[in-house]
Amino acid sequence: EYCNTQLDQSDDSKKALERKVADHETEIANAQELLSTLAEEINALQKGIKNLDLSVAEATETRKQEHEEFNALMASNSAAKEVLNFAKNRLNKFYNPKLYKAAPKRELSREDRIASSMSGTEP
Repeated sequence: EYCNTQLDQSDDSKKALERKVADHETEIANAQELLSTLAEEINALQKGIKNLDLSVAEATETRKQEHEEFNALMASNSAAKEVLNFAKNRLNKFYNPKLYKAAPKRELSREDRIASSMSGTEP
């Protein structure tokens, strides 16, 4: 009878250990599935990051080109404004003398004074 009880206890502990092994194998399989899923998600995210980097680089190039075009446009606009103001002032000289602003006199350097006195013209 003692042997039967010992055999029953051994069988019970064997079955319990087999269940634990099966449970652990199931957990391992679930963990492996999770790992493969996470690896796929990581690869997808890395591809997304590379695509995002490319689009950022393209956007940066576009902004640089637009900035250069804007600077060129602003330079030409300011030059055009200066020409228009000059023409407006010149027209004011004849048509509205009260609004005419005379150009400031330029102080000639010593070399310029000598050159103008020798040639008889202003530099």
